[in-house]
Amino acid sequence: LAYLAKCPASTIQILGAEKALFRALKKKGNTPKYGLIYHSTFIGRAAKKNKGRISRYLANKCAIASRIDAFADDLTTKYGEQMREQVEERLKFFDTGATPRKNIDVMTQVAAELKGDRTDSAKRPPPPADDDDDDRDDGPPAKKKKKKKSIDTDDAPVSAETKKKKKKKDADADLESSEKKTKKKKKKETAEDEAADAPDTSSGKKKKKKKRDD
Repeated sequence: LAYLAKCPASTIQILGAEKALFRALKKKGNTPKYGLIYHSTFIGRAAKKNKGRISRYLANKCAIASRIDAFADDLTTKYGEQMREQVEERLKFFDTGATPRKNIDVMTQVAAELKGDRTDSAKRPPPPADDDDDDRDDGPPAKKKKKKKSIDTDDAPVSAETKKKKKKKDADADLESSEKKTKKKKKKETAEDEAADAPDTSSGKKKKKKKRDD
């Protein structure tokens, strides 16, 4: 496309007819009026005497369109549509003599339309959020809150039962510890009593032995 944009309209007009062009230049004959562009429907609709004129005009429009497509920042079809209308007007001019529009007027009109579209797009505020979307967004959290409440209500009796069980376990543990302490005390008392009785018996035995020796 860049190569085509750099070519002049005369080169675009005779693309595909290079051999005929060089042959005509060598023999100093008539150069060809059109190459591959001859297959266009616009040239087929023109009269025989106007085929060379319309092919030159069409090549001119093709050169302008290729440069716009290759080097324009914003791609648009408005230039191509207007240039197509210009070719139609040129064909009518060859048939009926109606004066077509000038190229400068057409290009300035399209440029003004594009500027107007840009300003309108810049002035347009961002689209507001739909109420339906807001309602949809608010819907699921409310359901979640209800679920949380239901979970809390279900957990309340469970927590009370667990507290009761803990209290019972603590009470049972206290009873067991108190019983163990009392048992230990009893064992200690019995051991002390036995220890107190043990020396008396040993002294009695010693006294008996002494008597027997006497």
